[in-house]
Amino acid sequence: MGKTFIRVLAFALILGASLPAGPVLGQASSEGIDDGIETEVVDTDQTISVIESVRDDQIAARIQAILKATGWYEGVQVEVQDGIVFLDGTATSSKRQDWARDLAAKTDGVVAVVNRLAVAQDTDFSIDPAISELRSLWDKTVAAAPLILLAFLILPLALFLSTGVARLARWVLKKRLGSPFLRDVTARFIALPVFLVGLYIVLQIAGLTQLAISVLGGAGVIGIVIGFAFRDIAENFLASLLLSLRQPFRRGDFVDVAGHQGIVHSMNTRSTVLVSPEGNHIQIPNAAVFKATIENFSASPSRRGSFEVGIGYDASISDVQEIILRELAEHEAISNEPEPMVLADTLGASTVIIKIYYWFNGETISPLKLKSVLIRRVMKALTDAGISMPDEAREIIFPEGVPLAPPQTPDQSTTPTAAMPKPKREPERTAIDEDLSNEVDNLEPQMQVQVEGDKNSNLLDS
Repeated sequence: MGKTFIRVLAFALILGASLPAGPVLGQASSEGIDDGIETEVVDTDQTISVIESVRDDQIAARIQAILKATGWYEGVQVEVQDGIVFLDGTATSSKRQDWARDLAAKTDGVVAVVNRLAVAQDTDFSIDPAISELRSLWDKTVAAAPLILLAFLILPLALFLSTGVARLARWVLKKRLGSPFLRDVTARFIALPVFLVGLYIVLQIAGLTQLAISVLGGAGVIGIVIGFAFRDIAENFLASLLLSLRQPFRRGDFVDVAGHQGIVHSMNTRSTVLVSPEGNHIQIPNAAVFKATIENFSASPSRRGSFEVGIGYDASISDVQEIILRELAEHEAISNEPEPMVLADTLGASTVIIKIYYWFNGETISPLKLKSVLIRRVMKALTDAGISMPDEAREIIFPEGVPLAPPQTPDQSTTPTAAMPKPKREPERTAIDEDLSNEVDNLEPQMQVQVEGDKNSNLLDS
């Protein structure tokens, strides 16, 4: 009995010397497990000894006793077979799951560990993490307060300097660039580096250079995406820049653009607005204007008009040319330089087509009114000279034949044939001859109407 007591006492002393007091092993460390509650993380670098000859049940009992003593595990079960430890149960965190594995691996007599502990999610509601983050944010804000104040000083100064540079650039470019829009864009482009230098200084002082590079890289990607999404808008904007630089027309010019004729009303960053002869506003995208063929009728006041007339084969072409040239020379609206031309153009089925070309001042004279007056005067002159102007030959088909009337006898009553009416003579002058003013002058009310998007942004204003 005395020997048994001594053995038990020795066994207790050995265990007491190999393990520290408390439910955990080794020395406490500040790293490791963090479940929202202040706990100590155990460093298990030392080897745990049971006795010199360790049995599986002793290993299992010792590991299970330690795991239960921590209070970190639920339903923990430890089974050891031939030195292999099987851990079952639930751990409150992944770090505590690893801690149990390391504990078993460092136990004397263990050759392998099968960790089957499951990690349970902590469902306890706590605002402590949020409060901790808010405190950390406040501390960072207080520490960065001097830098923030410096940024509020440098950025407005950089903006002020860039504005001054832009105004100076506009003044310098006033005589070199006629387009206000082009001057404004160029001035902004020159002033932009001044603001960027100020922004770079602020970021450099704040230590956010890498962040700025990342933001600019992300902005570049976003810019590419936006560029594809708004490709038409960007294309029209660039076209407006090029049109402002080239200036193929001005406000009030009569032009033909992409098959549309009209007076140039205005041009904004998206489209060019024309006023058609009918008084309608036509908006053409600037990209289409830049790519299309532009015919500017107002670029030169001298314009050429033409029309044609058909005469019979029995008429003399030279006589007809002389008659028409005389009529053109007598009209005060026809220019002598360049001289008008009357040319035989085509041999038709029953007529010879004569083409008449003439020049006039398109800035003050209506081409439509002048053409009407000349056609009337030429027709009158040819008719008075006895020049035949037959219609084109036509083929007439009688499906049931041509009815023939029997010859009439002298004693048959006949109805006298009505005399053919004589054609009325054309007067020398009409009301149209007295007013050949250009009809575009009547479109002034439509020119004064503001088009949406053009107010204070008409790129054609000088």
